[in-house]
This record gives sequence, C-alpha cells and structure tokens, in this order.
Amino acid sequence: MHSISVDQEVIDFVKRNKRDYRVSTSCSGPVIVPITMKRPKDTDLKVKIGDNILYISIVQARYIDRVTPDMLDESRTESCSAF
Repeated sequence: MHSISVDQEVIDFVKRNKRDYRVSTSCSGPVIVPITMKRPKDTDLKVKIGDNILYISIVQARYIDRVTPDMLDESRTESCSAF
C-alpha cells in the first residue's frame, strides 16, 4: 500500500467543520462524506487532521494517491443510491 497525501484545502475543510469524514465510494468515484453518512470500517486507513480523523476506504486507497478538493463535491452523493 502506498502513502496517500491530503490536499491543504481538504485539511482546512476538516478542521473548519470539526468532524470526522470518510473517503468513500460513490457512483461517480471517490467522495468525502461525514461519518454520520457513511460509517468508517475497521479496514479504513486513518489520517489524523487536527482533532479529527479522515478515514479512507481501503477500496479507494488502492486507486488514489491524493485526497483532493473535488472529492468534496456534494453532487456526487446526491445522485448516488449508495448514500
């Protein structure tokens, strides 16, 4: 497994909102959602951001090198039945 970097804009977003998030799979690719929407799994990678954690689905971790701001796009979850 390779290391995954997190873009500063995503770090700022997590710190500003003061909650845990998860990089999960949506119908249109990886998406960042609150853990209240998609609970973390024991297999997730964990990235500490301030007082919070960004969980990264092991499925997504196989395919991404970076967690990017485009993953914050809410339209990815609105049109996907997985959420």
